[in-house]
Amino acid sequence: MKKIPMLERFAAQSLVEHEGELIFSKEKFAELIVKECMYVGRLSQINNGLVDSDIKDHFYGVEE
Repeated sequence: MKKIPMLERFAAQSLVEHEGELIFSKEKFAELIVKECMYVGRLSQINNGLVDSDIKDHFYGVEE
């Protein structure tokens, strides 16, 4: 499996405390990905780009 630095960073940011332990939050991870997609979409619109292509390029290494 290929490692993607941005997703590794999101995974680290998705650790939340629960009953005194750090656990991985799928919800937090998904939230971070969606926010990043929204950011790329806004930039793409400003630059008159193709949103789907720009998101794919932004998450380089993610296969379809």
